[in-house]
Parts: sequence; C-alpha cells; structure tokens
Amino acid sequence: MSDIGTILLGLGDKLAAHVLLSAAAIALGIAVALPLAIWASRSPAVARATLGFASLVQTIPALALLALFFPILLSLRAVFGEGLPTLGFLPALLALSLYALLPILRNAVTAQTNLDPGVIEAADGVGMTFWQRLRLVEAPLSAPYIMAGIRTAAVWTIGAATLSTTIGQPSLGDPIFAGLQTQNWVLVLAGCLASAGLALVTDALLGTIEKGLASRRRRLTFGALGAVLIGILAALFVQFGGGKDERIVIGAKGFSEQYILARLIGQRLETEGYAVDYRDGLGSAVAHRAVATGAIDILVDYTGTIWTNEMGRSDNPDRDTMLAEIAEWEARTSGTHVLGRLGFENAYGLAMQREVAHFGMFNDIGDLAARGQAMTIGGDPEFFERPEWEAVRNAYGLRFAAQRNFSPTFMYNALKSGEADVIGAYTSDGRIAADDLVFLDDPERAFPNYDAIILLSPEASEDEGIVVALSPLVGAIDVAAMREANLSVDRGEDKLTFEEAARRLAERIGL
Repeated sequence: MSDIGTILLGLGDKLAAHVLLSAAAIALGIAVALPLAIWASRSPAVARATLGFASLVQTIPALALLALFFPILLSLRAVFGEGLPTLGFLPALLALSLYALLPILRNAVTAQTNLDPGVIEAADGVGMTFWQRLRLVEAPLSAPYIMAGIRTAAVWTIGAATLSTTIGQPSLGDPIFAGLQTQNWVLVLAGCLASAGLALVTDALLGTIEKGLASRRRRLTFGALGAVLIGILAALFVQFGGGKDERIVIGAKGFSEQYILARLIGQRLETEGYAVDYRDGLGSAVAHRAVATGAIDILVDYTGTIWTNEMGRSDNPDRDTMLAEIAEWEARTSGTHVLGRLGFENAYGLAMQREVAHFGMFNDIGDLAARGQAMTIGGDPEFFERPEWEAVRNAYGLRFAAQRNFSPTFMYNALKSGEADVIGAYTSDGRIAADDLVFLDDPERAFPNYDAIILLSPEASEDEGIVVALSPLVGAIDVAAMREANLSVDRGEDKLTFEEAARRLAERIGL
C-alpha cells in the first residue's frame, strides 16, 4: 500500500484542477447572488422567489445536480453547436455555482434588509444617489455578513467538487473514488485530507478577509485576498503552464477493470510518444456519450451495454452479429470507430455463494424465481436501472424481498456478510473465484453478450498512430488474464496500483 505522503505529493494536478473549479464556481455564485440580493432586499416577492429557488437547489444531492447538467448541455448542443462541452469543467462549474448560491444569497439579503433605517435615511438626506448609497454605505456595512456566506459556500463547494470526477472533471475526488473501488484506504484518506486541507486553508483566508472588512483594516483584507489570488495563479500555472503537450484522453467507468484497461491503453500510447490523460469514474451513459462526442478519445465499452442502453435493442443475436451491427451503428450515428474485441467477455450475471446455491439447489435464474422471494438482491448503483435487469426480471418473473444498491467493491462484501443473498456480478471479476461464488445459468439468454471492445472517438480514429499502437490489444486478453489483473488490485495485502496491474497484464499477454 502506497505511503500517504507520496500520494499527497503526487496530487498536484488534481489539487490545481480542484482549486480552479472551486474558485470559478464560487466566483460565479457571487456574481449571480449579489445582484439578486440587492434586488431581493427591495422586493419581498423577489426575495421569496430567489431564496426559495436557492433552497430548492440545496435539497438536490450534489451528485445528482452534477449529473443533471450532462443531459441539459447535451440538448443545448443542438442550439449552440458541437463545440459546447457536455462533460468536464462546464457542467461541474454550473452545478457547483448553483450549490454555492444559497449561503451567499441568504446572508446578502439578510444583511441588506437589516441595515439600520436611520443610516439609510441619513444617506438619502445628504442627497446620495442609489449607486452612491449602495457603494459608500450599504456595501461596507453588509460586507462582513456577505463574507460569512461566502465562507460557507466555499467550504460546501470544495467538498462537493470531489464528486465532479463522475462527470469527467479531474479533482481530488479521483483518488477517493479509485481508493473506494479497490478498498485502498490510504488513497481515500489522501484525497480526503487534501480536500479537507484545501477547505480549511480557504476558510481561514476568507475569514481573515471577513475580519478585515469588519474592523476596516485594509492591510488585513488585501493581504488575505492577495494570498487567495496567489493560490489561484499557482493552480493556473500547474494546469496550463509549462507548455503541456496535447493529450490523448482515455475514459474509464467506475470499476477496477476499467481503470486497469485504461492504464494499459495509456502505457501503449506513451511508448509511442503520445501524452495521455485519464477521466476515471464515469457512468456508462456518460462515458459512451463522451467518446461519441470527442470529449474523451478512447474508451473500453461492452457490447451488451451499447446494445441495450444506447441502441435500445431487446433481441439477443450471436456475438459476431451483435458486434457488426454495433460497429455500423456507431459509425453511422456519431463516427465512433470500433477497433475490435479485446478477447474476453465481462458479462452481468446473478451470483451466489457456492455453498448457499448448493444447499438451496439454485442452479439457474429460474430457481430464484421459484424460491427466492424471501431473498435480498444487491447490485451496483446502475444495475437496477439498466434495461438488462428489466429484461431478466421480466423473462423469469423475478421477485425479491428487498433490493439494495452497493458500490462494486462493497457488493461482494455484502454477499459474504449476508447483507445480500444474490448479486448482479461481473463474470471477469477475480473475486468470483476468490470468494467461491457461482453464476446461475441463464437458459432464457436474457442477458446479452458483453464482449469488451475498444472505441475510438471520430477524431482519434483518424490518427493512424493510435490505431497501430492499440491494434495488438485486439483479441489479446483472455478472461483468466483479466480476472487475475482485477484481483491484483481488489484483494490482498500487497495490492497493485492500476499502473502496476496494467504492466503485469501487458507482460502476461506478451506485450
């Protein structure tokens, strides 16, 4: 397990991206909230509407708010053109700015509406205009209270920004999500410490500005403000300074196999002189749309996922027919290129502990339909929303006493501990053999094929160097090799990093 100090020192890029995203979101929140507060302080109806909207936004979980901007921006592409980004910085910025709105707006409105009426009358009495009164009287008196709201917004925003990993924006959430997937608690702790440390430093600096405004000490105010600006400039230099090469962006969904394969692809490209970057932890629909629109350049996806989720197909042809139709559909609808199969299948299947399945005489999914009504079924966060689950449930008439969602890592723990009796597991997962699990047969063939395939964005598919570098991976990885690689990062005292597992996998398949 990696040393936490080493991990923290290696988070420079993630920290810089986190700083810039949080700073931009807070700045946009301030830019929207302050004019609204001035208007709201003079109109009770506006105050009710704006504060009600801001409060409503706060009731939406941050993760859901971030995800909602993906389809919103996707629909806006038809109006503003293909250049409008749907993943990464822009949706994260918009979502986090809304999340920052309430504390700034509420404190600003409260400060404005509770100003001493005598002071306002005195300002009007000496003939001040509206803008003079706002600038010379109301703003200085309200500033300390507004800063208190900005401090709260900053802490909330920095914490919520870790979730932007799920929509393709680099952040300090990257090590947290990767660590949760592999139960690498040092990695999780490093990401949490970095995020908490950033929040504490930011709160201290903004608190100093608040104190300076309250005591009218300009040196204190401008000194802390200067420190904030220096931090933002340093983050800008880390992100954009030094003449970084244009990078090939490789996407990965939120489980170990995807992380390993992304690193394997990245290492192949790096040996050919390409600079690479990774967008980890993406949901299935987000990841596919990202490669189709060029937000990422390369993705490993699965035929069954594309067939059911993207193409909306419910039939289940043989794997060659399915692949050919997917390749034609991808090329026709978006220009995405299917490079080929990697050589293994990572299918969904319903798995149980071998001993439980044996004594309960559960051999196929039909046995669950007959005798599993009192059981609890578990799945990853998206499993029960996928068309495949609906098809399996309807094909066999499945009914369970409870249905629970787990992260992929904790799903297997839930089966071992009895929190779940059966789970929607992955056939290429090394934990199947390690935990002595068995897959129930699927005689109705309700689950489709799930061959792992390499997808190239329209632009990446035109780069002959990328195609040549990745072609040796086609057909090179069997399921045993993939299971071994997955288990090497998921279990054991000496777990490998994703990069180490990718290098070992390359050696095993002769690359």
